Amino acid sequence: MMASGRFEATKRLVAMVGVAALAACSPVRMFNALMPKDDGGVRLVHDASFGAEKRQRLDVYAPRRAGAMPMPVIVFFYGGSWNSGTKEGYGFVGDALAARGFLVAIPDYRLVPAVHYPAFLEDNAAAVRWVRQHAAQLGGDPDRIVLAGHSAGAYNAAMLALDPLWLGADRSAVKGLIGLAGPYDFLPFKGPIVEPAFAGVADPVSTQPVHYARADAPPAFLATADKDMLVLPRNSDALAQALRGQGAAVERKSYPDVGHIGLVTAIAKPLRGHASVLEDMADFAHKVTRIGTK
Repeated sequence: MMASGRFEATKRLVAMVGVAALAACSPVRMFNALMPKDDGGVRLVHDASFGAEKRQRLDVYAPRRAGAMPMPVIVFFYGGSWNSGTKEGYGFVGDALAARGFLVAIPDYRLVPAVHYPAFLEDNAAAVRWVRQHAAQLGGDPDRIVLAGHSAGAYNAAMLALDPLWLGADRSAVKGLIGLAGPYDFLPFKGPIVEPAFAGVADPVSTQPVHYARADAPPAFLATADKDMLVLPRNSDALAQALRGQGAAVERKSYPDVGHIGLVTAIAKPLRGHASVLEDMADFAHKVTRIGTK
């Protein structure tokens, strides 16, 4: 009876997260605080600065018992319509992936309406450069990085992984891209989320990840939720098709019975029975960062 009550309470909280996300007011910090964490992960760094602005800070998670070899690295960008979100709300992601053998960085970044495109990409790129510069001293391998994200964060990850403009030479360290319910092909700019984020862009096509599909793209894992009504799965279908058309490696997976928010909350310990997102992410990231792979 008690277990059933906790499960129902968790379901209600996930529903609250979903409703609030649609209103750009996400209670993910509450969700994160209430979720039991993986014992195998620990926050190693808190509020490291990768820029002068208040939101240019990141946290780093690591396995509680790290192995002898340098760990592969995952940089996870959270979603929130480019106008909300905080790294403190995603500790459950950092702990979960760290417990599976990764050094995990979760950055904050500047948000709409204080900034517009491309400021959030500039912040994300600066965070990745910080991670690459400091990974070795934290036990990670600076040359084996996977960029991952959910929703708007998946957009951020895809742009950094595909368009050389943002990371320059550091892009060579990106061995994989994980996108959960990402918007990759969403022209024309319409609606209260997209229009403020991309206001005034002179060349809208240049903002679209699908435009940067290329043969040398890192392998991609593109996941969607069948019940997602916020970012339609056709975005991932379009990017997967474009990447495959260029000869790049893509794994495309759809999860039944979860929605847009449920795709990321399934990473949390009590909700993993809803979808195998965590294990699929970890398996993909281990595969593409395995020493000796190209």
